[in-house]
Amino acid sequence: MNTLTIEDRYWEDAVVGEECVSPPYEVTEARVMAYADLTGDHTPVHTDEAYARTTPFGTRVAHGLFGLSIADGLKTRSDMRFMPGMSLGWEWSFVAPIKLGDTVRVRFRVESKRESKSKSGWGILVLPSELINQRDEIVQRGEHRVMVPRRPA
Repeated sequence: MNTLTIEDRYWEDAVVGEECVSPPYEVTEARVMAYADLTGDHTPVHTDEAYARTTPFGTRVAHGLFGLSIADGLKTRSDMRFMPGMSLGWEWSFVAPIKLGDTVRVRFRVESKRESKSKSGWGILVLPSELINQRDEIVQRGEHRVMVPRRPA
């Protein structure tokens, strides 16, 4: 069996302007219900189809924060994957609903990089990201700031 190995990148390996699109992820009923159970958020627009039909969405939709979680997870399964580091924060917007049955991917790029001023041996990346559905519509977008280790000497 021949499998492609993705190597985690150090801060030095980040190329400003480089873009990546993740593998797909299907938003299933089971996954939405598992997220509801995990978080305790059983709001009916996510968990009750009869109720959700009465909303402007017309059907059940995934939790907004579930979309952000999916985006973050998909980055770790992408070809442009960095060494484990520290998230410094997200700025994120919910643009359109994620419906059950949608297949989403995250498209992200390296916007900027700089050495950390406070932590020797680390660098900071700014990664603008878009969560897109199977019709290439942006359903969520934002920016992730992450601290990544520098290559050991």
